[in-house]
Amino acid sequence: MSDDNNLNDQGSVEKPMPEDDLNAKLGVLTRREVEARILIPVIKALGDAFGRDEVLAVVRDTIVRIAREQGAVLSQQMGGNSLKNFVDSLAYWTQDNALEIDVIEESDEVLSFNVTRCRYAELYQSLGIREMGTSFSCTRDFALIEGFNPDISLERTQTIMEGAPHCDFRYRRKK
Repeated sequence: MSDDNNLNDQGSVEKPMPEDDLNAKLGVLTRREVEARILIPVIKALGDAFGRDEVLAVVRDTIVRIAREQGAVLSQQMGGNSLKNFVDSLAYWTQDNALEIDVIEESDEVLSFNVTRCRYAELYQSLGIREMGTSFSCTRDFALIEGFNPDISLERTQTIMEGAPHCDFRYRRKK
């Protein structure tokens, strides 16, 4: 058996999972809508059975774990984990005019920008789940950069999702 194959629990051979290239095939905004439309009824049913707060905590923790893993994969896909590589990856999140961004500072050490329009927030509002948008989208940001490069920190004090006029993203290489 070649190293490219794995034996699953049923004893059959599976190909390894491909790298996460869904963002290249499907815009992140569309991906988040599909995820939300699937997750909302599942979360509601599980919340009714096991308690909404407990279920939401598990969902948030799971999304954060996935985002951290996606950050590591993203750095490989971008050919490195520098701030420049990260800037290049922003094309995934801005695709389909999903975000309008005003760049404040961009260097090897700092990336600062404000998001002045967030169609992710608009999406969750239109689905009637704005309060869950933070869990579904905003909490990913910190874990994603941690997985992308643990030597880059993110500070953000406000989001459109939570009612602010803009989101303030401040990435900085740790000293």
